[in-house]
Amino acid sequence: MKLSFLIFRLLAASALGPTSEGAIVAAGATLEKVSGAFAFTEGPAADASGSVFFTDQPNDRIMKWSADTKTLSTFLQPCGRSNGLCFDEKGNLWACADEKNELWTIDPKGKHKVAVREFHGKLLNGPNDLWIRPDGGIYFTDPYYPRDYWHRGPAEQDHQAVYYLGSDRKELVRAIEDLEQPNGIIGTADGKLLYVADIKGRKTFRYEIQRDGSLTQKALFCGMGSDGMTIDSAGNVYLTGRGVTVFGPDGKQIEHIDVPEPWTANVCFGGKEKQTLFITASKGLYMIRTTVKGAGSQ
Repeated sequence: MKLSFLIFRLLAASALGPTSEGAIVAAGATLEKVSGAFAFTEGPAADASGSVFFTDQPNDRIMKWSADTKTLSTFLQPCGRSNGLCFDEKGNLWACADEKNELWTIDPKGKHKVAVREFHGKLLNGPNDLWIRPDGGIYFTDPYYPRDYWHRGPAEQDHQAVYYLGSDRKELVRAIEDLEQPNGIIGTADGKLLYVADIKGRKTFRYEIQRDGSLTQKALFCGMGSDGMTIDSAGNVYLTGRGVTVFGPDGKQIEHIDVPEPWTANVCFGGKEKQTLFITASKGLYMIRTTVKGAGSQ
């Protein structure tokens, strides 16, 4: 769902080949297409059981792949044109609902509440992706991608920023406002580091997370932007665009997973053991077995 010129810029920037084949993908594993019955897939997130929820954004629905039955079903439709998703420790699903530029929380039965409507009395650009740190604080990206279903004027915010909402849910603050177009975001399981992709700037940065939600020690992690992101138990970071490109904690590429779609939007670990990488790419949902587990998995 990105502007075409951004897609081609990132495709060119991410034309990287594999460097250590087999480091991430399990021996004998191949990419499996779960389904291609969607308009554009985004925002995968796994619940505690390993079931994976993802969005079919143009069709305004959140889908569920069951870790028990290995089947697909519709979890919520309509869903506020949800994009990025993330589960909290209570089992609630948080969603970047960009139909009205909001942040939602959705309970296990599908009932939603609006958690964030605006910033300083003005509409957000369009929450896109989010990550919840261990204490419940939430970081989310807010790039500006005009939608044909919006009934609004031009962007009201003066920055395409990253926001932080504390666990008390009392105050929304800007955590980052010096990137061109922040998009993918992920943090480490210990809550100490945050990775943010500047998709337009074609870079990904790493920050140290402070207790009050502020971010310090900004450092270039790699020279590649990304749509969505995830991280594994070894600290490897997964970026998307042309397939999935994996970087070690030192920012060096260690793997590339080709995906036969025009665009790979996002990734997460799911399944019973959280050792299967789920990939949302254009009209499809894909999965592949890995040698590592998702961050925080035992």
